[in-house]
Amino acid sequence: MKMTTDIPVSITTPDKVKTRIGTLEFFDGFPTEATAQKCFDNLDFLRGVEVFMNGLPGASLVAMREGMRDLGAVNGTIVITETLMDSKSLFLTPNTESIYTSTWLDLKDGPIVVESPPNTLGIVNDFWFRYVADMGNAGPDKGKGGKYLFVGPGYEGKIPDGYFVFYSSTYGNYLIWRGFLVEGDPKPGIESFKKHARIYPLSRADNPPEQKWVNVSGKAFNTVHANDFTFYEELNQIVQEEPSESQNPEILGLFAAIGIKKGQPFAPDKRMKKILTESAAVGNATVRSLVFPGRDKSAYQYDSGYWKTAFIGGSHEFLADGARLLDARAFFHYYATMVTPAMTLQIPGAGSQYSMATVDSRGKALDGSRNYKLHFPPNVPAKDFWSVCIYDNQTRSLLQTDQQYPSVVSERGAQANADGSYDIYFGPKAPAGKESNWIQTIPGKGWSVILRFYGPLQSWFDQTWQPGEIELIK
Repeated sequence: MKMTTDIPVSITTPDKVKTRIGTLEFFDGFPTEATAQKCFDNLDFLRGVEVFMNGLPGASLVAMREGMRDLGAVNGTIVITETLMDSKSLFLTPNTESIYTSTWLDLKDGPIVVESPPNTLGIVNDFWFRYVADMGNAGPDKGKGGKYLFVGPGYEGKIPDGYFVFYSSTYGNYLIWRGFLVEGDPKPGIESFKKHARIYPLSRADNPPEQKWVNVSGKAFNTVHANDFTFYEELNQIVQEEPSESQNPEILGLFAAIGIKKGQPFAPDKRMKKILTESAAVGNATVRSLVFPGRDKSAYQYDSGYWKTAFIGGSHEFLADGARLLDARAFFHYYATMVTPAMTLQIPGAGSQYSMATVDSRGKALDGSRNYKLHFPPNVPAKDFWSVCIYDNQTRSLLQTDQQYPSVVSERGAQANADGSYDIYFGPKAPAGKESNWIQTIPGKGWSVILRFYGPLQSWFDQTWQPGEIELIK
């Protein structure tokens, strides 16, 4: 032909291409009907997996709100753990040595006043699990207590003086405080909460209602998101309720691609529901692979061994050089809750530091049917106290055993060796004479562990002190 030129092979499509989804066939670049359907099915599946990965923060807080509603922690009522958090709760990786208080804030009807008590750590995150505010020791009241005002989208009323004012891009927000034990006793902290903490609408600031409390210690409740098709139904709730402006258009476009669209029912047909059911299964498996075996070497805290951080990258926005750390964000929100810039602070003697492990010293999954030992060298780097807590791999919540608290805490009778070191034991039965330093596990169940150091000392930060690995006892 007169106009024929050499066509680069790289811009053409062969008549047949072998791929992971099968052989794709074309007539001079035009997909056959069967090939097009394969690609559409694959595209819907891929987007379903991506929705699971990117929608985790929002779905997690939908589940949290459902748990708060079941407990009555709405409309200003606050839940409190008067005898601490125990393993009857399904709550992502809590500790067993803080006084937790929390509630759901709904800003649709106007701003809400929060009177924060002194000497606490309080955080508010929006419905997409993004940072809104710190209160208490890491907040503007600097631990003295103070009045906060939370304002939702579109509010045009007057903002009065006398408050620390924070604006949220969503109506729904989750608030949690951590209070502290005094010489191992929660009572002083509980008394302080009940004396100082109050939550009420700004419209009732002149005559606030009586503060209501619900003690949830020992109660069974669930705040963990689904891992099956119903995950997408959870995510749909937040898309319907919150302003579109509260989320990135690219993310909302991803959600819309599988049928989660604001103002429209989420009603996938039989074909799409089958695909999304598989997408949820693969999305769940993918995030579990990021959390448990893992592949991001930057998560590890030492040059050798398996202790790692759940907060990869050290940014509460999960940003590095202007790019979102997508896998790090999915990892964190699958395993933990609450984001704040205070998580990155490294001040010797203040705050807390964490380390987690999902495998033993051999890199093998922690098995509830086997016995293990963890050694802490002398001079554990905690000015205040330290703890070791274990969690169910399935629920990422406190492991449910015969022990109310699946933990060993320095303030609760952990016994030191003669040289000031500690040995912590894990297994179905306590080694003779080691009951105070033993955490029960269950045959047939896997587990992970978090170390917490309260008032971490310089030797933690400069790594002159390091915990031993979790050693299998043969």
